[in-house]
Amino acid sequence: MDNGVLAQFDLTGRRAIVTGASRGLGRAFALALAQAGADVALVSRSGDEIGAAAQQVAIETGRRAVPIQADISARADVQRMLAETLDKLGGLDILINNAGVCFHRPSLEVPDEEWHQVFDINVHGLWLCSTVAATHMRDAGGGVIVNIGSISSLIVNRPQWQPAYNASKAAVHQLTKSLAAEWAQYNIRVNALAPGYVKTEMAPVDRPEFRQHWIEDAPMQRYALPAEIAPSVVYLASDATSFMTGSVVVLDGGYTVY
Repeated sequence: MDNGVLAQFDLTGRRAIVTGASRGLGRAFALALAQAGADVALVSRSGDEIGAAAQQVAIETGRRAVPIQADISARADVQRMLAETLDKLGGLDILINNAGVCFHRPSLEVPDEEWHQVFDINVHGLWLCSTVAATHMRDAGGGVIVNIGSISSLIVNRPQWQPAYNASKAAVHQLTKSLAAEWAQYNIRVNALAPGYVKTEMAPVDRPEFRQHWIEDAPMQRYALPAEIAPSVVYLASDATSFMTGSVVVLDGGYTVY
Protein backbone atom coordinates (compact mmCIF):
# COMPACT_ATOMS: atom_id res chain seq x y z
CA MET A 1 0.00 0.00 0.00
CA ASP A 2 1.31 3.45 -0.91
CA ASN A 3 1.43 5.52 2.27
CA GLY A 4 2.26 8.78 0.55
CA VAL A 5 5.12 10.88 1.79
CA LEU A 6 6.31 8.30 4.32
CA ALA A 7 7.04 5.88 1.48
CA GLN A 8 9.91 8.14 0.45
CA PHE A 9 11.70 7.30 3.71
CA ASP A 10 11.38 3.54 3.17
CA LEU A 11 14.74 1.80 2.61
CA THR A 12 13.39 -1.67 1.95
CA GLY A 13 15.67 -3.49 -0.48
CA ARG A 14 18.59 -1.07 -0.03
CA ARG A 15 22.04 -2.25 1.02
CA ALA A 16 24.14 -0.03 3.31
CA ILE A 17 27.60 0.20 4.83
CA VAL A 18 28.13 2.05 8.12
CA THR A 19 31.71 2.62 9.24
CA GLY A 20 32.58 3.04 12.90
CA ALA A 21 29.44 1.05 13.68
CA SER A 22 30.50 -0.87 16.78
CA ARG A 23 29.13 1.72 19.23
CA GLY A 24 27.83 5.24 19.70
CA LEU A 25 26.49 7.10 16.69
CA GLY A 26 27.52 4.45 14.17
CA ARG A 27 25.65 1.70 15.97
CA ALA A 28 22.57 3.92 16.19
CA PHE A 29 22.83 4.72 12.47
CA ALA A 30 23.05 1.05 11.51
CA LEU A 31 20.04 0.21 13.67
CA ALA A 32 17.97 3.08 12.23
CA LEU A 33 18.78 2.14 8.63
CA ALA A 34 17.75 -1.45 9.33
CA GLN A 35 14.55 -0.29 11.04
CA ALA A 36 13.80 1.63 7.82
CA GLY A 37 14.19 -1.61 5.85
CA ALA A 38 17.82 -1.69 4.75
CA ASP A 39 20.27 -4.57 5.06
CA VAL A 40 23.45 -3.30 6.68
CA ALA A 41 27.16 -4.07 6.76
CA LEU A 42 28.59 -2.79 10.04
CA VAL A 43 32.30 -1.96 9.90
CA SER A 44 34.82 -1.44 12.69
CA ARG A 45 38.43 -2.17 13.58
CA SER A 46 37.18 -4.08 16.64
CA GLY A 47 36.09 -7.58 15.71
CA ASP A 48 34.36 -8.48 18.99
CA GLU A 49 32.43 -5.21 19.28
CA ILE A 50 31.25 -5.17 15.68
CA GLY A 51 30.00 -8.74 15.95
CA ALA A 52 27.86 -7.83 18.95
CA ALA A 53 26.54 -4.70 17.22
CA ALA A 54 25.56 -6.63 14.09
CA GLN A 55 23.83 -9.28 16.17
CA GLN A 56 21.81 -6.61 17.99
CA VAL A 57 20.70 -5.01 14.71
CA ALA A 58 19.70 -8.36 13.22
CA ILE A 59 17.73 -9.44 16.29
CA GLU A 60 15.92 -6.13 16.75
CA THR A 61 15.00 -5.55 13.10
CA GLY A 62 15.00 -8.91 11.34
CA ARG A 63 17.23 -7.44 8.59
CA ARG A 64 20.55 -8.84 7.43
CA ALA A 65 23.37 -7.32 9.45
CA VAL A 66 26.90 -8.28 8.44
CA PRO A 67 29.88 -7.55 10.72
CA ILE A 68 33.08 -6.58 8.90
CA GLN A 69 36.38 -5.96 10.65
CA ALA A 70 38.41 -3.44 8.64
CA ASP A 71 40.78 -0.50 8.97
CA ILE A 72 39.30 2.16 6.72
CA SER A 73 42.64 3.98 6.43
CA ALA A 74 44.06 0.99 4.50
CA ARG A 75 42.99 0.69 0.86
CA ALA A 76 43.21 -3.12 0.86
CA ASP A 77 40.85 -3.30 3.84
CA VAL A 78 38.39 -0.89 2.21
CA GLN A 79 38.39 -2.91 -1.00
CA ARG A 80 37.79 -6.08 1.02
CA MET A 81 35.00 -4.28 2.93
CA LEU A 82 33.23 -3.56 -0.35
CA ALA A 83 33.81 -7.09 -1.66
CA GLU A 84 32.37 -8.65 1.51
CA THR A 85 29.37 -6.34 1.38
CA LEU A 86 28.65 -7.19 -2.23
CA ASP A 87 29.04 -10.90 -1.48
CA LYS A 88 26.87 -10.93 1.66
CA LEU A 89 24.25 -8.30 0.74
CA GLY A 90 24.27 -8.50 -3.06
CA GLY A 91 25.00 -4.84 -3.70
CA LEU A 92 25.61 -1.42 -2.20
CA ASP A 93 23.23 1.54 -2.32
CA ILE A 94 24.17 3.59 0.76
CA LEU A 95 27.48 4.45 2.42
CA ILE A 96 27.55 6.14 5.82
CA ASN A 97 31.06 7.47 6.53
CA ASN A 98 30.90 7.68 10.32
CA ALA A 99 34.25 6.40 11.62
CA GLY A 100 36.31 9.07 13.33
CA VAL A 101 38.80 9.81 16.09
CA CYS A 102 39.47 12.88 18.24
CA PHE A 103 42.16 13.95 20.69
CA HIS A 104 41.81 16.82 23.15
CA ARG A 105 45.12 18.65 23.24
CA PRO A 106 46.38 22.24 22.72
CA SER A 107 47.91 22.76 19.28
CA LEU A 108 51.45 23.34 20.56
CA GLU A 109 51.31 19.97 22.33
CA VAL A 110 49.91 17.86 19.48
CA PRO A 111 52.40 15.16 18.46
CA ASP A 112 52.76 14.40 14.77
CA GLU A 113 51.42 10.88 15.19
CA GLU A 114 48.12 12.17 16.64
CA TRP A 115 47.69 14.71 13.86
CA HIS A 116 48.26 12.04 11.24
CA GLN A 117 45.99 9.54 12.97
CA VAL A 118 43.10 12.01 12.97
CA PHE A 119 43.50 12.79 9.28
CA ASP A 120 44.16 9.14 8.36
CA ILE A 121 40.77 8.12 9.75
CA ASN A 122 38.59 11.22 9.49
CA VAL A 123 39.67 12.36 6.01
CA HIS A 124 41.81 9.76 4.23
CA GLY A 125 39.62 6.89 5.42
CA LEU A 126 36.49 8.72 4.33
CA TRP A 127 38.16 9.42 0.96
CA LEU A 128 39.04 5.76 0.46
CA CYS A 129 35.59 4.49 1.42
CA SER A 130 33.88 7.08 -0.77
CA THR A 131 35.96 6.54 -3.90
CA VAL A 132 35.92 2.74 -3.64
CA ALA A 133 32.16 2.72 -3.06
CA ALA A 134 31.51 5.30 -5.77
CA THR A 135 33.29 3.18 -8.38
CA HIS A 136 30.74 0.44 -7.71
CA MET A 137 27.80 2.84 -7.42
CA ARG A 138 28.68 4.50 -10.74
CA ASP A 139 28.61 1.16 -12.53
CA ALA A 140 25.42 0.10 -10.69
CA GLY A 141 23.50 3.23 -11.67
CA GLY A 142 23.82 5.38 -8.56
CA GLY A 143 23.81 5.52 -4.80
CA VAL A 144 23.92 7.73 -1.72
CA ILE A 145 26.85 8.73 0.47
CA VAL A 146 26.35 10.41 3.84
CA ASN A 147 29.44 11.83 5.54
CA ILE A 148 29.30 12.47 9.27
CA GLY A 149 30.88 15.86 9.81
CA SER A 150 30.55 18.02 12.91
CA ILE A 151 29.79 21.50 14.14
CA SER A 152 33.51 21.43 15.02
CA SER A 153 34.06 22.48 11.40
CA LEU A 154 32.05 25.64 12.10
CA ILE A 155 33.08 26.59 15.63
CA VAL A 156 36.10 26.14 17.89
CA ASN A 157 35.25 23.82 20.76
CA ARG A 158 36.01 24.93 24.28
CA PRO A 159 37.24 24.66 27.01
CA GLN A 160 39.27 21.76 25.62
CA TRP A 161 41.20 22.20 22.38
CA GLN A 162 41.05 19.77 19.45
CA PRO A 163 42.62 21.50 16.43
CA ALA A 164 43.27 18.37 14.36
CA TYR A 165 39.69 17.16 14.71
CA ASN A 166 38.25 20.58 13.85
CA ALA A 167 40.38 20.85 10.73
CA SER A 168 39.54 17.31 9.68
CA LYS A 169 35.79 17.92 9.88
CA ALA A 170 36.11 21.12 7.87
CA ALA A 171 37.85 19.00 5.25
CA VAL A 172 34.98 16.48 5.38
CA HIS A 173 32.42 19.20 4.68
CA GLN A 174 34.34 20.63 1.72
CA LEU A 175 35.12 17.17 0.33
CA THR A 176 31.39 16.42 0.53
CA LYS A 177 30.70 19.35 -1.78
CA SER A 178 33.51 18.43 -4.16
CA LEU A 179 32.38 14.83 -4.55
CA ALA A 180 28.74 15.86 -4.89
CA ALA A 181 29.65 18.15 -7.78
CA GLU A 182 31.68 15.48 -9.56
CA TRP A 183 29.40 12.50 -9.01
CA ALA A 184 25.98 13.98 -9.69
CA GLN A 185 26.43 12.84 -13.29
CA TYR A 186 26.58 9.25 -11.99
CA ASN A 187 23.37 9.60 -9.94
CA ILE A 188 25.43 9.52 -6.74
CA ARG A 189 24.26 11.97 -4.09
CA VAL A 190 26.76 13.08 -1.42
CA ASN A 191 25.67 15.00 1.67
CA ALA A 192 27.01 15.57 5.17
CA LEU A 193 25.44 15.65 8.61
CA ALA A 194 27.01 17.95 11.21
CA PRO A 195 25.89 16.95 14.72
CA GLY A 196 26.41 19.07 17.79
CA TYR A 197 27.12 17.64 21.21
CA VAL A 198 25.94 14.03 21.46
CA LYS A 199 26.45 11.73 24.44
CA THR A 200 28.69 8.88 23.26
CA GLU A 201 31.80 7.09 24.47
CA MET A 202 33.79 9.58 22.39
CA ALA A 203 32.15 12.72 23.83
CA PRO A 204 31.86 13.06 27.63
CA VAL A 205 29.18 15.72 27.33
CA ASP A 206 27.86 15.32 30.86
CA ARG A 207 31.11 16.07 32.67
CA PRO A 208 30.66 19.11 34.96
CA GLU A 209 33.65 21.03 33.58
CA PHE A 210 32.13 21.00 30.10
CA ARG A 211 28.53 21.80 31.02
CA GLN A 212 28.74 25.59 30.69
CA HIS A 213 30.24 25.61 27.21
CA TRP A 214 28.68 22.45 25.78
CA ILE A 215 25.19 22.52 27.28
CA GLU A 216 24.28 25.90 28.74
CA ASP A 217 25.56 27.84 25.70
CA ALA A 218 23.08 26.10 23.39
CA PRO A 219 19.50 27.41 23.06
CA MET A 220 18.03 23.98 23.90
CA GLN A 221 20.45 23.67 26.85
CA ARG A 222 20.94 19.94 26.54
CA TYR A 223 22.94 17.35 24.65
CA ALA A 224 21.52 14.84 22.18
CA LEU A 225 21.40 11.06 22.32
CA PRO A 226 22.49 8.97 19.31
CA ALA A 227 18.91 7.87 18.69
CA GLU A 228 17.96 11.54 18.09
CA ILE A 229 20.59 11.93 15.37
CA ALA A 230 19.94 8.63 13.59
CA PRO A 231 16.62 9.60 11.91
CA SER A 232 18.41 12.37 10.00
CA VAL A 233 20.78 9.77 8.55
CA VAL A 234 17.76 7.79 7.33
CA TYR A 235 16.39 11.02 5.83
CA LEU A 236 19.63 11.76 3.96
CA ALA A 237 19.95 8.17 2.78
CA SER A 238 16.38 7.98 1.50
CA ASP A 239 14.45 9.21 -1.52
CA ALA A 240 13.07 11.98 0.70
CA THR A 241 16.27 13.87 -0.20
CA SER A 242 16.32 12.94 -3.88
CA PHE A 243 16.99 16.59 -4.87
CA MET A 244 19.66 17.19 -2.23
CA THR A 245 23.38 16.87 -2.87
CA GLY A 246 26.41 18.79 -1.64
CA SER A 247 24.55 19.94 1.48
CA VAL A 248 25.69 20.02 5.10
CA VAL A 249 22.79 19.51 7.50
CA VAL A 250 23.46 20.93 10.97
CA LEU A 251 21.75 19.17 13.89
CA ASP A 252 22.97 20.82 17.07
CA GLY A 253 20.17 22.00 19.35
CA GLY A 254 20.77 25.50 18.06
CA TYR A 255 24.38 25.67 19.26
CA THR A 256 25.73 27.41 16.16
CA VAL A 257 23.08 30.15 16.05
CA TYR A 258 25.11 32.25 18.49
